[in-house]
Amino acid sequence: MSLMTIDIGNTNTLIGLYDGESLVHHWRIKTDRDRMPDEYGMIVLGFLQFAEIPTRAIEGICMASVVPPLAKIYTRMCERYFNQTPLLVTHAVDTGITLRVDNPAGVGADRIIDALAVHQLYGGPACIVDFGTATTFDAVSAAGDYLGGAITPGIGIAADALFQRTAKLPRVELVAPPSVIGKNTVHAIQSGLLYGYVGMVEGMVARFRAELGAEMKVVATGGLARAIAAETTVIDIINPWLTLEGLRLVWEKNAANERMGESANSE
Repeated sequence: MSLMTIDIGNTNTLIGLYDGESLVHHWRIKTDRDRMPDEYGMIVLGFLQFAEIPTRAIEGICMASVVPPLAKIYTRMCERYFNQTPLLVTHAVDTGITLRVDNPAGVGADRIIDALAVHQLYGGPACIVDFGTATTFDAVSAAGDYLGGAITPGIGIAADALFQRTAKLPRVELVAPPSVIGKNTVHAIQSGLLYGYVGMVEGMVARFRAELGAEMKVVATGGLARAIAAETTVIDIINPWLTLEGLRLVWEKNAANERMGESANSE
């Protein structure tokens, strides 16, 4: 069986293809709110054709989105090109994760899914650091409950704001400069962005550990996870496909529940 997983983020959309528990293909495309279902259909079909996978091999689709309009567009795409309605993960879907927050409906699907993946793959307690459009910190208890978290602007947003709101500061590549003390403007900006965020991550992890306990694991995901992890020792695990893994686990859990329901009805 092949399962397609789709994680629609604010900046990028990840598409994964699973054969059982193995992620056999993955692709990343720019999130574009103006594309039509047919346009996304052609993109996804192109990926499958390149990988020599027929559409009939896709037997299930599980999706999460933090961009509500695109959830509808991708759903139409899946129905039209794969003849399937995807399982759209929200706080109301059975993930096995208890949301111990004031408003469960306000928790992004990606954060719920990441909590499930970390609990199943690595155990808890844990702090998940997701370096996406926003940098998020999420707390998972030893029992697998989602306890809440913290949200801050991502490095990309900070870099764009610095470029757009100042007259003389240039855009820079987000790489480590030769030293913390920059000898020119480019290196100074790189130092401030990279090491500034490293310092924030270290400080937030220390504060999470003070509440979750010394045994807390730190799991990083997102596009800049490796770049940050290279500059600090507080990150224990890097999993760039954490959300795709979580989508697979949600699908498997709901498929198992459906089979149990069918079995009970047949008795």
